Amino acid sequence: MLKTRLDLDRIHAARRVIDPIFLSTPMYQCDALGRRLGCTVSIKLETANPVRSFKARGTELVASLLTEQGRTAVVCASAGNFGQALSWSGRRRGLNVTVVASRRAPVAKLDRIRALGAELELVDGDFEMARERAASIAQWRGVRLVEDSLDVETCEGAATIGLELAGEESAFDAVLIALGGGAMASGVGYVLKTLVPGVEVICVQPMGAPAMTRSWHERRVITTESTDTIADGVAGRHPIPAVLDDLLTVADDAVLVHESSIIAGIQMLLEHTGLVVEPSAALGVAAVLEDRDRFVGRHVVTVICGSNVDLDAYRRWVYR
Repeated sequence: MLKTRLDLDRIHAARRVIDPIFLSTPMYQCDALGRRLGCTVSIKLETANPVRSFKARGTELVASLLTEQGRTAVVCASAGNFGQALSWSGRRRGLNVTVVASRRAPVAKLDRIRALGAELELVDGDFEMARERAASIAQWRGVRLVEDSLDVETCEGAATIGLELAGEESAFDAVLIALGGGAMASGVGYVLKTLVPGVEVICVQPMGAPAMTRSWHERRVITTESTDTIADGVAGRHPIPAVLDDLLTVADDAVLVHESSIIAGIQMLLEHTGLVVEPSAALGVAAVLEDRDRFVGRHVVTVICGSNVDLDAYRRWVYR
């Protein structure tokens, strides 16, 4: 039995708590993309929902738990997608949600957080500074601080993606997962290694934000002074030790990819699947582009994790 913070029974139970609108997302084989990449490629589309990312699977669990505890307010730090998802889940359950984000976060993500009725506070620094500010607000107001990836519910919510992958009739032998804080990678990895252990779980991170990948390879927490990547959703500098421990148990590999490959992945997903994705969602395609020989003759699944993009930035990436 895998020794992690996650529990398979709780993950199965999560499907009864999460709004069905976030469950059973489409998965299909994309032959056009596969021909370009030299392998069989299936995509798991986690953007076909009201918040355009996988994050609400976890925030649905968090918000449900807080409501059961009689909580009325919550605060979190977010690169954008988690805050949007918590705002959506909190609004459904009558929670007052405060989100702290970087002023440099994509405007589209910030606008949607506001539109969902959350209080939004911006900081001049990066995500790590937002996390520090959120902790201060929680202490000052006496409200619950929710931390993506550290709160196991965020991981177990994301893990329901793994249940859906494991239930697929078509066989696949590798899953490529964007790696940021680690909620999706640890959650999906745990389920797959429990139910279909032969599937290779590969985490993918930008070279400009390598902290968790370096930590996985060194088997200890490695922090970085800064990040430099267009993939804002995975641009953390301080890995969470408990999440790293989980990843060391369930992930087979963690790789870094160049910005040019991420942009190429964005372009290929538009051209061959018709999908508009944010950079984090293109990391799996980027990983195949940079190591084609590794995936020749294999069937890989890449999780399309988010599609909240600023159109001006997206046009620059696509039409450069």
